[in-house]
Amino acid sequence: MIDNIVAVAATAAAHLITGVRGRWQGCAPEPRPRIYFANHASHGDFILIRTALPPGLRKGTRPVAAADYWLRSAARRYIAVNAFNAVLIDRNAITRTVDPVEPMTKALDEGASLILFPEGTRNTGGQRLLPFKRGIYYLAQRRPDVELVPVWIDNLNRVMPKGEFVPVPLLCTVTFGAPLHLEEGEHKARFCERSRAALLALAPEHEEETQPAKVAAP
Repeated sequence: MIDNIVAVAATAAAHLITGVRGRWQGCAPEPRPRIYFANHASHGDFILIRTALPPGLRKGTRPVAAADYWLRSAARRYIAVNAFNAVLIDRNAITRTVDPVEPMTKALDEGASLILFPEGTRNTGGQRLLPFKRGIYYLAQRRPDVELVPVWIDNLNRVMPKGEFVPVPLLCTVTFGAPLHLEEGEHKARFCERSRAALLALAPEHEEETQPAKVAAP
């Protein structure tokens, strides 16, 4: 009961502070497992995407988050695990003992949708979108029938700048694009490039990047 109250309160606060608007320009909200993949500028990104979803889809949509950040304190653990039922991933390829794609596929098989950030870390630099990690490819490969929906978050990096704890009221938009699927025989580099381009195409005042992005290491 308390967990649900915390999640509802966080959603209400996100809506109040940002006035977030969801724009479904490439698909319609549907009650089925999907992978929503988005740009990543703030630790509040997944809350904003969840807020932009219709109320009936929120509870069944789970963020994929970094265990090293969200398990760092009891408060963060409570928010991630209890309030939002996050799928926590160990990002350390050297020490981890579980394939990070496994808990994501398990969540999809159980009927959940996922919120995924393929950049793998917050983008606080000047590049509009960092190269994608390969995890999105492996997830699409294991569950090829699940739609991957690109989601562009606009203005959240100015609502919650890095190092700030008090949000600045500012209108935000969350744009949902056309779903993608892994094509037969498509290789990692091609799929990551294609999915990254689909996400960039949703950005306002979109401009082509002069240098193609390389696929990042997992």
